[in-house]
Amino acid sequence: MSLTVIDRRSLLLGTLAFVGAAYQSKALASAADRDIAYVATARKGMKNYCVLLLRVDGSIVREVPLTARGHDIAYHRPSGRVAVFARRPGVFGVAFDIDKATPPHVFTPGKDRHYYGHGGFSQDGRLLYTSEADVESEIGLIGIYDVARGYKKIGEHQSYGIGPHEIMLLADGKTIAVGNGGLDTVPDAGRENLNVDTMEPSLAFVDAESGKLVAKHAMTGDLKSLSIRHVTQDKTGLIWFGGQWEGSPSETPQIVGSAGLDRELKLVDAPGGGKGLRGYIGAMAVSNDGRFIAASAPKAGHVLYVDSETGAVVGKSDLKDVCGLSSEGEHNFAASSGFGVIRYETAQARVVSEHTLQNIAFDNHLRRIA
Repeated sequence: MSLTVIDRRSLLLGTLAFVGAAYQSKALASAADRDIAYVATARKGMKNYCVLLLRVDGSIVREVPLTARGHDIAYHRPSGRVAVFARRPGVFGVAFDIDKATPPHVFTPGKDRHYYGHGGFSQDGRLLYTSEADVESEIGLIGIYDVARGYKKIGEHQSYGIGPHEIMLLADGKTIAVGNGGLDTVPDAGRENLNVDTMEPSLAFVDAESGKLVAKHAMTGDLKSLSIRHVTQDKTGLIWFGGQWEGSPSETPQIVGSAGLDRELKLVDAPGGGKGLRGYIGAMAVSNDGRFIAASAPKAGHVLYVDSETGAVVGKSDLKDVCGLSSEGEHNFAASSGFGVIRYETAQARVVSEHTLQNIAFDNHLRRIA
């Protein structure tokens, strides 16, 4: 690929200066506040991007400004570490400690690499894994970063596909599930998908230590245009995924499904099918008891709820531009929208409460901190 990569050094220095200065003036004053329930990326006003630390009622505890749009958040509960990733195809990440009044770390994927917006910590919190790509070869990668060394990149594994989006370390602490979207994007082309006609989406399972492929399930045939994007894990260890349909709208299939290390892909039979969800799932979440699965469809303005024990849809709620999802209590969920709404509802789609933040547009993901 002959495209010229954008100047990562300029972006890094700009981000570091902006974040560092703002952090000193805003975050230190509220470092002792222990009311933080959620972390989300958002747009404040017309073009100011930030990370918001929120109370349960949606009020803002503090904020960390960003120079560009953020996407997902990784959280390591024992240590209180948070890492936020730029929206794909991004080239920066910002990491900080929830309970410490210290400046954040800004890190980048390195030469000829870019992020896909997601990542997660190892169980002991020593390592951070990220979804990345080699710009030249288009190969999907899992970046490995040493937290104690200021999030220094120390290695890479293959993702065994193109366009790895959400990755998660499974409950066994040694296997990484990768939603390989199959789509190639590079910074110079913005968010344009460069290989829709040849995309090969898959769900891969990778050994976190060795980088060896443990198992892989590919979308083939009529489903080859279903890009696997977001993943979560139920109490039995099954992986649930949400997809993004890149084919003809008239042929949109079901777009939520499940798979396991030794279990093939299986799609959920949702009323209205993938068309009713506008062919796009923006986030996945699992209830605290591991039973219920939530999938947001921002283009359709719906959240779909599935009972993982039966595979049946048990609820569907309506919320305009909803995307961010997180568990809230044993069976309930929190959902955030691009219109500044945070809503709490049950897996049967009964609304418990709702709060609206003025002048705030929440981005795609919402992470529970508790």
